[in-house]
Amino acid sequence: MTFFLDQLLNGLSLGALYALIAVGYTVVYGIIQLINFAHGEIFMIGAFGALSTWIVLSWVTGGSTAWWNLPLMLVGGMLVAVLTAVVMERFAYRPLRNAPRLAPLITAIGISIFLQEFVRLFYGRIPGFPDAKSAIPFPQIEFFTGDAVNVGGLLIHRGNFFVVGALGVCWAFLWWFVNKTGTGRAMQAVSQDPDTSRLMGIDVDRIIVIAFAVGAALAAVAGLASGLRYGNIDFKMGFLAGLKAFTAAVLGGIGNINGAVVGGLTLGVVEAMATSFIPGQFGGPAWKDVWAFVLLILILVFRPQGLVGAKVVDRA
Repeated sequence: MTFFLDQLLNGLSLGALYALIAVGYTVVYGIIQLINFAHGEIFMIGAFGALSTWIVLSWVTGGSTAWWNLPLMLVGGMLVAVLTAVVMERFAYRPLRNAPRLAPLITAIGISIFLQEFVRLFYGRIPGFPDAKSAIPFPQIEFFTGDAVNVGGLLIHRGNFFVVGALGVCWAFLWWFVNKTGTGRAMQAVSQDPDTSRLMGIDVDRIIVIAFAVGAALAAVAGLASGLRYGNIDFKMGFLAGLKAFTAAVLGGIGNINGAVVGGLTLGVVEAMATSFIPGQFGGPAWKDVWAFVLLILILVFRPQGLVGAKVVDRA
């Protein structure tokens, strides 16, 4: 029973990480119906932004890993991720907004590869990171890294506290932002009909930039959480995480923020349970990606609207 609960908690923390990234997919897709495959690289850049912030701080603090580094690393990672997403939207996606849907999709794949290689080459030139192709150790921030905590006989990794707590805070903030603020209501209007929204005085370009910024900020939180959870980061970490997050968004219901959270948690739990309890040659960690995408195929076949239901408006 204890082992089952351990795996359940591990799956929920993994699912919370997927959900944080998936919500960013959902915010952007819900407004402009763009599958931003470069969003996984925004997650990666957020992690490297947090690491870079700690490196700068270490010049002053001598490499301190005290807890107060964490909020500064979070702000640094979010600033870098948001800046990257805003520039990406302005110069790569906005010129293609009225182009056939295949054009921005191919562009997103190109941006994804560009950002991967940029980070690899940039960090390869920094002293102390001679081999950027390998995993780079992430700072061991006090309390959130290190030995697991024994809670009622369950061993809970300290990084799980951060990722689950971050999902709860971000989910609550996003609900408030979308439903209770003027900008959030403008985002809902643009998602339903951008042309009519423009006639009603809404700056559609500004709203789309805000959507990219919000999604990037959430991805940066996930990047920091991933570094704390696994203890290292690398320039390729965004590719598979982005695919899993997109799977979570589809699993819950594309365009539905609550669905993205439910899909992410479900995907994490299914991965953890499948790799732990499926016997024989089809079990084990090596098969976790297989079972994740098997779940996606089953959902697309039997419930294509997702577990919660899609919220996407068909536009003329």
